[in-house]
Amino acid sequence: MSRWGRKNVKKAPEVIRTVTEGLKSLYKKKLLPLEQYYGFHDFHSPGLEDADFDNKPMVLVVGQYSTGKTTFIKYLLEQEVPGSRIGPEPTTDCFTAIMHGDVEGVIPGNALIVDPDKPFRKLNPFGNTFLNRFQCAQLPNQVLESISIIDTPGILSGAKQRVSRGYDFPAVLRWFAERVDRIVLLFDAHKLEISDEFSEAIGALRGNEDKLRVVLNKADMVDTQQLMRVYGALMWSLGKVFGTPEVLRVYIGSFWAEPLLVPDNRKLFELEEEDLFADIQNLPRNAALRKLNDLVKRARLVRVHAHIISYLKQEMPSVFRKDNKKKNLIYQLPVIFSKIQLQHHISPGDFPDCTKMQEQLLVHDFTKFKSLKPGLMAALDELLATDIATLMPLLRQEELEASEHLGVQGGAFLGTRAGPFTAGDPFAEENGEAGCGDEEEDWVVTKDKPKYDEIFYNLAPNEGKLSGTKAKDWMESTRLPNSVLGRIWKLSDVDRDGMLDDEEFALASHLIEVKLDGHGLPGELPSRLIPPSKRRQKGSDA
Repeated sequence: MSRWGRKNVKKAPEVIRTVTEGLKSLYKKKLLPLEQYYGFHDFHSPGLEDADFDNKPMVLVVGQYSTGKTTFIKYLLEQEVPGSRIGPEPTTDCFTAIMHGDVEGVIPGNALIVDPDKPFRKLNPFGNTFLNRFQCAQLPNQVLESISIIDTPGILSGAKQRVSRGYDFPAVLRWFAERVDRIVLLFDAHKLEISDEFSEAIGALRGNEDKLRVVLNKADMVDTQQLMRVYGALMWSLGKVFGTPEVLRVYIGSFWAEPLLVPDNRKLFELEEEDLFADIQNLPRNAALRKLNDLVKRARLVRVHAHIISYLKQEMPSVFRKDNKKKNLIYQLPVIFSKIQLQHHISPGDFPDCTKMQEQLLVHDFTKFKSLKPGLMAALDELLATDIATLMPLLRQEELEASEHLGVQGGAFLGTRAGPFTAGDPFAEENGEAGCGDEEEDWVVTKDKPKYDEIFYNLAPNEGKLSGTKAKDWMESTRLPNSVLGRIWKLSDVDRDGMLDDEEFALASHLIEVKLDGHGLPGELPSRLIPPSKRRQKGSDA
């Protein structure tokens, strides 16, 4: 009786609570068996693991040497990255995954690829030469609580590019490009030439154009007329390399926390930076959609691969002239692609690069290829036609819930919504309280306050306070980027009234001088920097 009873028991349907869970389940049940059966991993991307689905959004930063990649990352984090160096020569000689950690430290590549919680285990096939040039820098940083950043070696130009790196650089770039959420491609306003290695690197990013954002960095080093010419030359070069009529969006700016050398285009840089930062801030909200999109893209490539492999298997003779037939089939691969395209109504855009696949097929034994298996193909068709569609309501629900959160926070993103540096809202209030210190502690700004008071009263305060507009005009004369000035405003406007009194103005001036001297800004105002009158006010509030 018990055996008969067990036959009638139906398996309860799997309950999917998140889009990520659903994608993991679909991949393991319907896509991975097909990839393994037809040797997909030998030709294209390695298999996906749980960490590939669960990891935070990642940003890949790519560019020629000395275009400001590491400086751009330091600007976003407002913190030095362990193990990084910045200089005019090619200083970053390895791939660095910059991730959140409670303690600062650097994990070498060979140790990194055995960690099941990190999405890098499938980098092992690139070999020891690459792994010696791969590391993970961990540091406690608020920005890294939401995203991870991949810094890359500077792409070489001229004679330098003749020296081999010892590993397949474009292939590693392609591996990362398939898994990240955003690719930032940096150009220097003074260095627009696209070398052979840079052209190969951009070629490795093909198929991921939707993730690509082009940044024209160091634009404060040229005047408006020169910038217009540089921008036009860059667009022309990009059109040639990408070979598409569509024009890529290019963000123009100077992404470092130093005064602008030529401040003529300050407003343009401010608007461009806001757009780029908003795009990066939204990455956590769009992470599930990106993973779904990438899985669909992968499934379509797997379907094409299965048809190609089964066709080659079908065409191979059973006994004689196998080698000649193999050579002929490889030579005829473009024609085979066209036949499969017409027979199965598959878009040309779903097919892999023909030349690359011809090279890969040379080392494979066609007799070991598998014939088409209807059951596996039916499961794949079901995944594309119905299973993904069932996740869409859950995706929309997650997007609605994510819209209530602010996205990426901390670092340079703190200065994007602070006081008079907020577009359209000159007196925006910020939540949170400044730190409260000892009322008797000396104020470090006191010795320079007479100098700051002279500037303050020359700006004609109204009833002892400077409006946000007047303060902004003076602060911008320092040529510091608006994201930095926004941070300074947030720290200085202690009472959050959208104006600065003489003590708050002196504090803002002191912080500006600190920044101009090359030092960092505190995340919160330490007690020794809180103006004395504000300490008394905090004490009475308490």
